[in-house]
Amino acid sequence: MRHIARIILPGLLLGLAACAPAPIYKVAPGTVAATPMQVAQAPEQYAHGQVIWGGRVVGVKNLPDHSEIEILAYPLDSSQRPKFGNGGNGRFIALLPGYAEPMNYPNGAPITVAGQLAGSRAGKVGEADYVFPLVQTAQSHVWTAEEMRSGHPNISFGLGLGVGIH
Repeated sequence: MRHIARIILPGLLLGLAACAPAPIYKVAPGTVAATPMQVAQAPEQYAHGQVIWGGRVVGVKNLPDHSEIEILAYPLDSSQRPKFGNGGNGRFIALLPGYAEPMNYPNGAPITVAGQLAGSRAGKVGEADYVFPLVQTAQSHVWTAEEMRSGHPNISFGLGLGVGIH
């Protein structure tokens, strides 16, 4: 029995790992591992560092020479998709050159950005004062519902009795 488990278990684990899509952005050596909330508390400590952050789009603001996307940050999974569930990791502003079509960045959409920290800016969330880290965005990806589901195996383990009515 143990011999069979030694053969089946590695195959099962390999099969599950193969379901997860690869990360979309290459993580460079020295990429900042801190959350936006941590960077907001000491922006000078992380000046000009590279980040790969993601979360949900809060809003888009188009200015004469660039656009700003406010994002509520969440941790990323191994494929760099935002993992919703636990509380957010703060907010940040993704700076994009030119015009960003708001329909391409709808409120609440899951997004991942890669870029370089470009300081911080004081602002407000509602009536509360807030410090937003700024990310000069090199790349951004808005995740579709299908992409968010892909790579999550539809396998569950458990014990119990189920009753279904057809």
